[in-house]
This record gives sequence, structure tokens and C-alpha cells, in this order.
Amino acid sequence: MPRPSILPALLLAGLTVAACGGEAMEEAPAAEMQGAAAPAMATAELSCYLARGTMAESQERPSPLQETRFQVGSGDALLCYGAPSANEREVMGQLVPFGDPWRMGANEATALHLAGSATIGGVAVQAGSYSLFAIPGADAWEVFVNSNFARWGIPIDETVRSTDLGSFTATPEMMGDFVETLRYRFEGGELLLEWENTRVRIPVS
Repeated sequence: MPRPSILPALLLAGLTVAACGGEAMEEAPAAEMQGAAAPAMATAELSCYLARGTMAESQERPSPLQETRFQVGSGDALLCYGAPSANEREVMGQLVPFGDPWRMGANEATALHLAGSATIGGVAVQAGSYSLFAIPGADAWEVFVNSNFARWGIPIDETVRSTDLGSFTATPEMMGDFVETLRYRFEGGELLLEWENTRVRIPVS
């Protein structure tokens, strides 16, 4: 349900670099993939953006592309993200440093595609495609909604930040179970980010 807008603001598997958040990721394929913002676009059939390669090839990456499909009201929604694994590393506060922008996944920007208008954590958006990133903290995360989705996930620099649409605060929760590989699921009107022992709730309505 729309609310008043908050205005502003590969080489593929095998080649890795240290990325924002500290996890080892595939190298950005080309500088042009980090360029100017792409316009948010809605399509009849929602699909994930790839900077390079095929959907099948994206499954062979160290952090394979994953999808979470769900409904927002009567409209379809699709979240696309690269899914890194802990691999015996400490994640929150180490692999994902506190206080630094993080793409909330790996590889391309974590992207939310919407067939209809919605509100993401209080940020009202129209039908289209958006990227999500966060600045995690020990006690609170600031989650940003951005109109530049068709890009590599890093760097989250001034060019990317210039297309921020708004942000909201989310409180991380400790989970009893250990989640080895980053995952998102939709439950009760919320996207749940779960990795290691941390859960973060992203309301989408």
C-alpha cells in the first residue's frame, strides 16, 4: 500500500577479490557495470539481472545467484541475491564489517523487482526494480532503497548513493540455529535476511 514518498537522496567463478563486507567474491566483470544508474523498470515477468553470463553459469559461482519469489498484495515480487557461505569464518562484524555499506549479498547488487507499488520499510516505491544495501551495526542496521539496480554490487560509492530513495532502521535479532549460507525468505509481510546467527526483518507491504 503506497505511502507518501521519501525522496532523496564476471570474470565468473574462480577469480575472486576481497569485496565490501570482506567476503571473497567474483571480480567485477567490467567498469561499465558500475556506471550510471539504470531506470527502474517493471516487466510482465519479473527476472533477475546478471552483469555477465547465463543463469546456469550463475549457479556455478562461489556465491550462487538465488531468488525469493513472493506476493505483495496482488502483485508479484522477486528478490535476487548472491548467496555467500560462512565457510568457518566469523560473519557479522568481521566478514561483514559494522559501519560499512554492504550489498546484503554477493556479486551483483541485491535487487528487489516489484510488479506493483509497495512500501519497503516505510520507503514508498512504484512498480519497478530497486537495489537494497545496508550499513550494519551491532545493535541496528540502516537499510537503503536505491533506484540503481542493474550494476555490480560494489563499490557503493557516491555515484550509487546519489540514487538512494530512502532508508529505514532494522534491529538485528539473534537466532538459535546457525545458517551457513545467506538466505532470504518472506514471512508475514517481511523479508527475512538470515545468516550465521543473525536475522534482520525488512517489511514489504
